[in-house]
Amino acid sequence: MSDKRDFYEVLGVGKQAGADDIRKAYRQCALKFHPDRNPGDATAEAKFKEATEAFQILSDDDKRAKYDRYGHAAFEGGGGADPGADIFSHFQDIFSEFFGGGGPRRGGGGRRSGGPQRGSDVRVHQRLSLKESMLGCKREVALRTPVPCETCEGSGAKPGTKRKTCGACGGAGQVSTSRGFVMFTQTCPECQGEGSVVKSACEACHGAGHVEKQRKVVVTFPAGIDSGQRLRVPNQGIPGSAGAPSGDLFVDVEVLPEPGFERDGLDLVTKLTLSIAEATLGVTREVPLPDETSVPVDFPKGTQPGEVITTRNRGIPRIDGRGKGNLHVIAQVGIPKTLSTKAEELLRALDEELRSNVEQS
Repeated sequence: MSDKRDFYEVLGVGKQAGADDIRKAYRQCALKFHPDRNPGDATAEAKFKEATEAFQILSDDDKRAKYDRYGHAAFEGGGGADPGADIFSHFQDIFSEFFGGGGPRRGGGGRRSGGPQRGSDVRVHQRLSLKESMLGCKREVALRTPVPCETCEGSGAKPGTKRKTCGACGGAGQVSTSRGFVMFTQTCPECQGEGSVVKSACEACHGAGHVEKQRKVVVTFPAGIDSGQRLRVPNQGIPGSAGAPSGDLFVDVEVLPEPGFERDGLDLVTKLTLSIAEATLGVTREVPLPDETSVPVDFPKGTQPGEVITTRNRGIPRIDGRGKGNLHVIAQVGIPKTLSTKAEELLRALDEELRSNVEQS
């Protein structure tokens, strides 16, 4: 019979503990008994190994199921955890979280391995008029960023020389150090993770591989673009190190308000004032748009103040080019504040005629 302690007892959790509880319990044990925190303490080191072995089993659903059924006997044949192995290689993410060390994280969101690093992205803000957003436009966006050094073509090395493989990391960009039985990996301090060093620096950029300059990037804004949208211009950000790809330029768009118009998604909303006669008799009026075109809009007889007349497919273009939104015109009726004597007489006569028609009806 194995003389090992029960794994649940080692971590101080019950058999119904969830994965998060087990992980939390192991974190506490690891922080308490880690050899770096207990130098020369053989008991702490043994408890750390014991907790790590327990975590290796209980954090794996299949191994945990076997352990719950057969106990330590399930792994006495060598199929379980090996506390003497390189534990760090199994738990890089965990040790990074606990102790801030560790090698490259797995997956696309982690740190890159050694070697030249891609340049950083640049983000700028651009304001467009409503007309520019409707028609689309091209703008020169001014940037002051590092650009590849023309003298050394971005290598940082003096013309006629080359970068040398870093002797500290052998070109890997990372170096490993051993603390007890745990192996920690970090960015090489000699080459800063690039994997190579400059022996004879370029005089123009002092070995940096880039110089700061004012430059302009032509950005194309498609018709229909709106506030809050962002454009990506590939490879127009900060240059990468040692010839690595540049980052991207991201342009945040703001469409400025246009007097007399309101944008509602793909629709345009505006107001038009009609005379009493136009609202009563009906009229066709040309409505000017921000893109310097106009649209004939038919107002029927008896148009009421506040009535909305919609003209389809005369609003903002869809950014994918598949049609446009609508134009909504809100009718307003202008009531004159002063009248000439003749106008007042005619208006009174009209009022009497209208009253007569109502009574006959």
